Amino acid sequence: MTDHDVSFLRDLDVECSFTESRREQYARDASPHHPSTPDAVVWPERTEEVSDVLSAAYERGVPVTPWSGGSGLEGNAIPVEGGIVLSTKEMTWVEADPDTLTARVGPGVVYDDLNEALAGDGLRFPPGISSGDVATIGGMIATNASGFNAVRYGETRDHVRRIEAVLPDGEVVEAGRNVVKTSSGYSITDLLVGSEGTLGVVTDATIELAGIPAEKRAALVAFESARDACRAVSDVIGAGVKPGAIEFMDAHSIELLNENRDDLTLPERATLLLELHGNTSGIDEDYAFVEGLCRDHNVVEWTEPGGAMADVWEARREALPAARAYDPDLDVAVIGDVVVPITNYPDIVERAHELADEYDLLVPLVGHAGDGNLHYTPLVDREDEDHVIRAMAYNNEVVQAAIEMDGTATGEHGVGIGKRGFMSDEHANTVDVMRAVKDAIDPKGLLNPGKVIPEE
Repeated sequence: MTDHDVSFLRDLDVECSFTESRREQYARDASPHHPSTPDAVVWPERTEEVSDVLSAAYERGVPVTPWSGGSGLEGNAIPVEGGIVLSTKEMTWVEADPDTLTARVGPGVVYDDLNEALAGDGLRFPPGISSGDVATIGGMIATNASGFNAVRYGETRDHVRRIEAVLPDGEVVEAGRNVVKTSSGYSITDLLVGSEGTLGVVTDATIELAGIPAEKRAALVAFESARDACRAVSDVIGAGVKPGAIEFMDAHSIELLNENRDDLTLPERATLLLELHGNTSGIDEDYAFVEGLCRDHNVVEWTEPGGAMADVWEARREALPAARAYDPDLDVAVIGDVVVPITNYPDIVERAHELADEYDLLVPLVGHAGDGNLHYTPLVDREDEDHVIRAMAYNNEVVQAAIEMDGTATGEHGVGIGKRGFMSDEHANTVDVMRAVKDAIDPKGLLNPGKVIPEE
């Protein structure tokens, strides 16, 4: 990696740091990917400052890596070519408009903080992510993030109406309008959402909100086998039910959660965490209907957590920390994130289990089952080269299996570094179209280089 002359930042009206300790804080994100230390870090507070930094860096050929909450799981924000890390954490305004069910927000607003601010008006930003205590709106837009509630409310893209962004050369653009629908030209908003900061830095967004549901009914359902649980999910979604959430956890993941929390004694079987949302008495009929569908698939135990549901959700959010804490000699090799059509969900889970046995790996599985999303975290001894190689081979085969099932290599974590190698398999020559777009907007390849688009 080449060192870059970033001394020009001292002449700009923006907070910046060149000290090694501060730079090292931005060398890695939450992923297992190798760190890379930038030459400088900047913390703009306004769009104009972002524009000044990008314009000056572009003129001098210095790469810039946008940084949000640092919670990315595919190396999305690692500055692989050094240069400047541009953090948006100081851009934290929130202007809610309850009458139009929208809010104008800065990219540095933390997801949970946003929903806390909106709760007084009975509103929330609903995609639901496990890292909501650190993930920011800018990062969610960059990766098109989603999570627990996507099965009912959709992903981030479904809620973004308008974006202000700064292009690689410093030009400020606005995309989208604050309306429910439009057929006016190319959707540049959709192009920017999910582009992982490779096309522009989001500096302001207008997002659509949802009301906090008046009624919730929840259940923890243990099944005889993982296939039974997954077939139940397929039946529920196939019947047209839209649960607020429907999460899958296999027996290994339940075991790790029980070990991680003294207050949990869940049956160590394949389990669904179901939550139904509604504003009328019809939620009870939906609940009974879903229970009937599930019981057709060898239910072992049906539990209504009631007031303890918050504890159950907290435990589910700790699935990744629980995996990392399970054995001090083992670490998470890769954080899998594939999606398949819902009818294929039993098959991808079964294939993931079969491959874990073939490669002799401990691999807990969880997933946002309602939208076909599966996460897997093979645990390895990083000092054992063969162990790591087997985990990487495992990941490759699971991703290829998902793609062959007409699925995708990444459902919500983004491409980043880790999934670039699968882009051609999934998209074929459409990758050339993506590369043409990148080259047109960023001909010098300076904005978040080394991400999303594979090498030619």
